[in-house]
Amino acid sequence: MFGRLKAIKDRFKLELNVYRLILSDPRTPRPAKWLLGTAIAYAISPIDLIPDFIPVLGYLDDVLIVPTFVILALKLIPKEIVEDCRRRAKNSS
Repeated sequence: MFGRLKAIKDRFKLELNVYRLILSDPRTPRPAKWLLGTAIAYAISPIDLIPDFIPVLGYLDDVLIVPTFVILALKLIPKEIVEDCRRRAKNSS
């Protein structure tokens, strides 16, 4: 179980590094940067559309909004840029 948690943590760190590289890459389209930046900001922000203390609904907005924005952003970015950033992130870790 701890091995699986470590794998999830490592994957999460890698993805955050990939997104950081995508945001700093000048080839990334501006709308994709806005969506990806908004998703990351919303994920780490203490302010939510639905407060987290409301059972189920409080976390449901996080589970829906963040992945939706990330997926939309990644669809707007050319695959070559994402692959390049993913390769650079793997090489740096």
